[in-house]
Amino acid sequence: MIPIVSIVGKSGSGKTTLLEKVVAELTGRGYKVGTIKHDVHGFEIDYEGKDSWRHKRAGAATVVLSGPGKIAVVKDVAEEWDIARLGLTFIDDADIIITEGYKKAGYPKIEVIRKAKSTKSICRKDKNLIAVTSDIKFKCRDMPCIDINDAKGIANFIEKRFLQKQAYNETVDLMVNGKHITLKPFIEGMLVETIKGMLKPLKGCSNQRNIEIRMKT
Repeated sequence: MIPIVSIVGKSGSGKTTLLEKVVAELTGRGYKVGTIKHDVHGFEIDYEGKDSWRHKRAGAATVVLSGPGKIAVVKDVAEEWDIARLGLTFIDDADIIITEGYKKAGYPKIEVIRKAKSTKSICRKDKNLIAVTSDIKFKCRDMPCIDINDAKGIANFIEKRFLQKQAYNETVDLMVNGKHITLKPFIEGMLVETIKGMLKPLKGCSNQRNIEIRMKT
């Protein structure tokens, strides 16, 4: 349930440069950011001659590279995994996932339009398009249009929309084994809305002024 936003645009429009700046900006604010890069042409990370390449050539379906501070996995898959599956499998401790590409996926998108490549949007009719960033002055009536060089402004937009604590009338206190657990804003909001939604159909639960749940496992 980590929020996902995709940076999309034509090849050479500056998606990677923008993503790099936005990730640095959000990381500098204390957020933990996961990224996913989509390459429709395929890719290789285990180059010929490397031990991982030799393992794969020998027939291993999955190769794990492990070292101080990082791990990598090279795994055969029958079909391309979608963003949600990639996130759940490999990025379980981030505050937000920012992808590069995936313009056809059903996730919120920020489109990069650089006049040197194109002056037209490729996602204008996409209901998941939430903002445009460009070096062209667009008249965006229904969404923000942010300068392509304003990485701070784009990070502000992402932070406000996906990361900042929402204003709830409820106070959420989670205790596990007698220890208070601090919840991230997104998790707190998801917990509030999920519990309220599940309880609402139950008899006597329509007026939810105070909810207390105790569990023993």
